[in-house]
Amino acid sequence: MGQKRMALISVSDKSGLAEFANGLSEIGFDFMSTGGTSKALQGAGVDPWDVSDVTGVPEGMDGRVKTLTPQVHGGLLARPGVERDLAYLEEVHGIWIDLVCVNLYPLQQEIAKPDSTPESVIEQTDIGGPTMLSSAAKGRRIVVCDPADYPRVLEWLRAGEPDREAFITELTAKAYVLVAAYRLLSGRYHGKGKYEGMIGTLVRACKYGENPHQAPAGHYSVNVDDPLGLDRFEVIGDGEPSYNNLGDVDRMLQTMTHIAAGFAQSYGGRIPYIAIAVKHGNPCGVGVDEDALVALRRMVTGDRRAIFGGLVMTNFEIGGAEADVLDGYELEGGQKRRILDGVVASHFTKEAIDLLSRKGNKCRFVVNPYLQTPMIANLDTMPRFRYVRGGFLLQPNYTYVLDLKQAGLENVPHLCAENLILAWAIGSTSNSNTVPLVRDLMLIGNGTGQQDRVGACKLAITRARDAGHRTEGAYAYSDSFFPFDDGPRLLINAGITTILASSGSIRDAEVKATCEAAGVPLYLVPDAEARGFFGH
Repeated sequence: MGQKRMALISVSDKSGLAEFANGLSEIGFDFMSTGGTSKALQGAGVDPWDVSDVTGVPEGMDGRVKTLTPQVHGGLLARPGVERDLAYLEEVHGIWIDLVCVNLYPLQQEIAKPDSTPESVIEQTDIGGPTMLSSAAKGRRIVVCDPADYPRVLEWLRAGEPDREAFITELTAKAYVLVAAYRLLSGRYHGKGKYEGMIGTLVRACKYGENPHQAPAGHYSVNVDDPLGLDRFEVIGDGEPSYNNLGDVDRMLQTMTHIAAGFAQSYGGRIPYIAIAVKHGNPCGVGVDEDALVALRRMVTGDRRAIFGGLVMTNFEIGGAEADVLDGYELEGGQKRRILDGVVASHFTKEAIDLLSRKGNKCRFVVNPYLQTPMIANLDTMPRFRYVRGGFLLQPNYTYVLDLKQAGLENVPHLCAENLILAWAIGSTSNSNTVPLVRDLMLIGNGTGQQDRVGACKLAITRARDAGHRTEGAYAYSDSFFPFDDGPRLLINAGITTILASSGSIRDAEVKATCEAAGVPLYLVPDAEARGFFGH
């Protein structure tokens, strides 16, 4: 084999393999390989050694044993300059391996199949691959576990391996984390709920957490293939979002997707233009319309005071006209412009960015083209984690979508149904207890985070009136049932025209009677299916 360096390649995902192998060959590498990878390399014009020929040990157990030999792992773990290691390697007829390129059997895809079985999952559980990655990492070899790294590894090798220790350490850490995540898949599957965990990759560092003394803080991706995941959002310019900004973006996505899903389900896939403003996670302005500018105007006039310093999200492009509404539409008290902490949209024009920019990049611009697609109606189905002292809580995500038939709303006028869909989507994604008030497809008052439902009704009415809105003719949603009729009486006295809530109280009949006596329709959905608690 001469004095060439040796690369051991064994991959399940063969994308980019031909280019990578040819690049290594040009640099001066020889190759060892197994089975299907060997055939792929030969097809790319590279002639690899078969691992069995190098080790002198045949494959066995229907391919379960290929690389699990002292010849291979001695070649990965032997330390340079340590004579006893090199003597052992010579004794077992092993060969020094400089680079390992391995990706693993598609275990996650097998687990996700509807017809998968414990036997099929076991057969798609890679043993040799993770073991080679671990040995190569410990042996400080060049360990490549991600096809996305092929170009940068080639570039680094061609450049003469600058900052070798730092580069090897980075690759090593990635390999260890990949193996840990892969093994977690198996433990989670076979443990049937007994074991759970989460492994993330740093996307961006935040200046600090919720408060200045909570540092360091960062945004980590769990690497799921979700186009609406926060790791898929791109920041325009130098204004990196804060920890609080990113929390607000996640909350806005919950509200945005539920509004879109509610309209899509009820109206044959039709999704209107949606504009949302949040402050500390809860919507303080929401507007919906078939005209984007109208949706924006409804949003910015929802709570003119709370929106200052808040974050905005839309499912449409922000151009000059839209930016003008965000910046100055119906300002009060001699204010010259509306100060926003950030805007999240599908696209921005340069004109919009120039108009909305603040000194010191204090208005962040965050973009994701998928906000403007039907995908915006796709709810987040990943489980929700929450740290608690000594551990964490885990639950399925909130994926209920208001069913007009279930609520008895299929025959009501469209305007009534649309307002109630909007109120439900806002209330079920705001901190409970929540009662939002909606009129003319805009949020006029959001009573969030109250310890009792009467308090939520009072707060919603107070906030609406403080913002200069009439509560007469508005629609109300309660994120759970009314335990007494005192909440509905407050809403009725404020002129609320229709109420949507859940059923399940021992006083449901009393609540219904109060609404009927006032001529206010009360629509109920079962609390066990449709309760909208969020953000405890």
